[in-house]
Amino acid sequence: MFELLSDAYSFDERWEDCCASDWKEFDHFFFDNPQIADQYGFITVLNGKAVGLASWDPRKMPEYVEIGHNCIISSRKGHGYGRVQLREALQRIVKRGAKRIIVTTNARSVPARRMYEGAGFKICGKRRNESRTGFFGDYIDYEMML
Repeated sequence: MFELLSDAYSFDERWEDCCASDWKEFDHFFFDNPQIADQYGFITVLNGKAVGLASWDPRKMPEYVEIGHNCIISSRKGHGYGRVQLREALQRIVKRGAKRIIVTTNARSVPARRMYEGAGFKICGKRRNESRTGFFGDYIDYEMML
């Protein structure tokens, strides 16, 4: 999972500089807890090779679920795999009975914004990004009511 995230964000080396330790922690958590990984995330595979991953946090169910990591490796971006992956994640979340799905992305991440908006998410807020990832724009919060 760490490798998928590193590749997906390789367009700007600052991402890995800022997030590598968090990505490694995420990777270790899911591999140490396979029962959680099977229920709240998946890896997208194409021709036997991992090309993306999606995960979500169910702790506030049924009120809402928050999408966490959702990425596609660089060589497969722009081919619709992100939309397919998001659709699959949404189907799995809906089956679990969530009333609302939320996700946050960065303002400058135009492909992600288009994908979420195209899937039916609506902007519900904007926040100043003063974190170490502030170089990639402020936060945009989205929600989808089910």
